[in-house]
Amino acid sequence: MQLHRTLISLSLTGGLALASSLAVYQDSSLYTFSPKDTFIGFASNVNAKCKGRVTALEPKVDCPEDARLCKELSALKGTAQKLKATQANISVLNTFISLPQPTSLDADNWIEAAQRIGSEQARLSTEESLLKKEYLLQTQAFKKQAPSQQALYLQKVCSDDLLLELPYGQISFSTYYEAEVSKEEIEVTQYLSVTNRSGIDMEAEDAMFYYRQAHRYISPVHFSPWIVSKYVPRPTKRYMKKSAPRTMMMEEDAMELSGAVAAVNAPAPVAKYLSAREYQIENLLLPSTGEPVNVKVTSWKVPLKCELRAYPYRMNTAFTVCSFKPKTQIERNSWKIREGGRIVNDRAVGEYDEGTYRLYTEADPDMKIVRKPLVKRERTTGIFGSTVRKKDGYTLTLTNKSDKTKEMIVTERIPTSATEEIKVKLLSVKSEKKVDYKVSKEGKIEMHISLKAHEVKKIEVLFEISYDKELKINY
Repeated sequence: MQLHRTLISLSLTGGLALASSLAVYQDSSLYTFSPKDTFIGFASNVNAKCKGRVTALEPKVDCPEDARLCKELSALKGTAQKLKATQANISVLNTFISLPQPTSLDADNWIEAAQRIGSEQARLSTEESLLKKEYLLQTQAFKKQAPSQQALYLQKVCSDDLLLELPYGQISFSTYYEAEVSKEEIEVTQYLSVTNRSGIDMEAEDAMFYYRQAHRYISPVHFSPWIVSKYVPRPTKRYMKKSAPRTMMMEEDAMELSGAVAAVNAPAPVAKYLSAREYQIENLLLPSTGEPVNVKVTSWKVPLKCELRAYPYRMNTAFTVCSFKPKTQIERNSWKIREGGRIVNDRAVGEYDEGTYRLYTEADPDMKIVRKPLVKRERTTGIFGSTVRKKDGYTLTLTNKSDKTKEMIVTERIPTSATEEIKVKLLSVKSEKKVDYKVSKEGKIEMHISLKAHEVKKIEVLFEISYDKELKINY
């Protein structure tokens, strides 16, 4: 909430009235407000309508002194002026040094002059270097907030609501999730993150956000019969490529080019989850700072089931997977996970899986997994030794390095055949103690393993592939 307090303290510009609205789509944004003067902001590629009619905009060098971005631009220009003055002083000093020397020399005076000149050269060089860095940082900071350094004005005063249409990217939004997990429950909080880089400080009583495009043409679709007819070969025709006349090419290029061009006491923002991919925020204060404004959308709790899982054929890391049924649609698979106030993982990933949502929370560093292939053995059977039977497999060594018992699910696999000419069967899953496992037709082996503290368990998986000796196989 500290960010929100900072945003409220900003002085918004452009003479905005209280009644205003914002609609953000995936391809454009629409901002409606009642301006008090003709100043818009430091925007570019903006279309404006006053009373529903297109109104002209014009750029100017000057801007209102009390405007927030104007103050930053004035500071930027001031740094640029200081840099030019320093560079001019360096040039004058170098010119003075290069002047013809007098015929008679006073050693003491020349030594003193040389020291003063050297000191001044060093000072000016240091000052120039610092000013260059400061100018670069100020320029980057301003570009992050606005696409142009020219102030944009209405050519005529608009006494009614003004509608601004901004292109894609100047205002953007996304959702992200935070989860507080316990042994049997998860509390999910969804946030909406909005960023304004349009160069226009905004205040909207009603802001809508849509995960869809505002401008999308859909061609009418009419039924057409699917005709089957007698095949008649068509004669081959040769076509000569003709280059388009220069005037036509110039017209096409021109068409493509034209198409491309074609408050301190404010209440806190309140976000609403209207439906999947559609959100509303009331009383949104959105200055063009290039920094995200994060607003809480919704929060809910559901039962949670967590398991320790491993996929040794893919990776040698065991990790916790938590499953739950979400109350609202999960729209982004990036998560920040906490447990008892502790950050478990701020880059966790989730995914839908057959009606439930799986959240991959954290890796378990106490579990060591080693997978090694066994020596391949072949023998031939059948009439005159026509069938090859190849035994193959691997060993899994699971080590629990912690002081606690670990219950985990290990998912492994054996090859599966897509043809009747090659057959695969599982021979055994062996260990010192019986392994609880099941195997599917797709060759998926799911083992439920229990490891006591500091226990090491070795599991051997054997399978056999049979095929005609004339075949060559790969797996």
